[in-house]
Amino acid sequence: MSKDLTDLQLLTELEPAVEPLVNRHMRMTKDWNPHDYIPWSDGKNYYALGGQDWDPDQAQLSEVARVAMMVNLLTEDNLPAYHREIAMNFTMDGPWGFWVNRWTAEENRHGIALRDYLVVTRNVDPVELEMLRIEQMTRGFSPGQNQQVEADLFAASLFDSVIYVTFQELATRVSHRNTGRACEEPIADQLLQRVSADENLHMIFYRDVSEAGFEIAPDQAMKSLHKVLRNFRMPGFTIPDFRRRAVSIASGGIYDPRIHLDDIVMPVLKKWRIFEREDFSGESAALRDDLGLLVEELQETVDKFEVAKQRRLERQAKVAEKKAARNQLVGSSTGS
Repeated sequence: MSKDLTDLQLLTELEPAVEPLVNRHMRMTKDWNPHDYIPWSDGKNYYALGGQDWDPDQAQLSEVARVAMMVNLLTEDNLPAYHREIAMNFTMDGPWGFWVNRWTAEENRHGIALRDYLVVTRNVDPVELEMLRIEQMTRGFSPGQNQQVEADLFAASLFDSVIYVTFQELATRVSHRNTGRACEEPIADQLLQRVSADENLHMIFYRDVSEAGFEIAPDQAMKSLHKVLRNFRMPGFTIPDFRRRAVSIASGGIYDPRIHLDDIVMPVLKKWRIFEREDFSGESAALRDDLGLLVEELQETVDKFEVAKQRRLERQAKVAEKKAARNQLVGSSTGS
């Protein structure tokens, strides 16, 4: 049995692939300015500067859109912790170091733009938003540490990091894009399209670095892939009341079990040819087979979710029908 490569050995082995991937990213990426996506003329002073404090009636976006944008923003706010995690598992030398800093700079724009949009348009309570930001960043992002869920979530190696971030960036791209559509507001949609485009290029970089890793050390990469997918959590899991917010987002069709399976998990597994490869051996081959079982489990979760969602929609329709009937009755009584 061959011995696993150390992270230092992997960094060295992967560097010839990383440098052209960084260069490709720099050719494809488009710089943009957050202020170009903010309707500044809609803004006005808050109470501290002689204006009016936030009121729920000022929000124009739907509840689902506002929850999703807030979760997306609070997730972006934890960037210092993500930077630390990636820097710890990569290196700050050569193309690796350039990528870590460039990725961080691009990601930072997202939080700037989302916060400015939400505060200027008064679609969230800015005081609550700031309290949540402080809480979220104080918790940081250290899966397996600081009492944050199970230790298996902790990215303990280079492969853990690049494979996790591949799925996370794709999930974030889809979440931003679907949130933009849910906003039904052209400026928010344009902004989130722009953010989503960034996330897509980030995903492609990590996906292709991981693919190169599978060619160098397939068994070692397979162990990390299995660990990541069996324990996958979005980085926003540290947000206060995350579960309730995630249910709202799923119910609104922004990020639900089917999207997770069909648009996140399966496209990446197919790109890496996980179920077609013949270079896994021993434990790694067994782990690959277990991923097949995981896909079946995820499909079962999809089926259960969609049944529950349909029942909920039917209940809501009945409630709305009864309410309309009562209103009609009241209207008739008033008219007579």
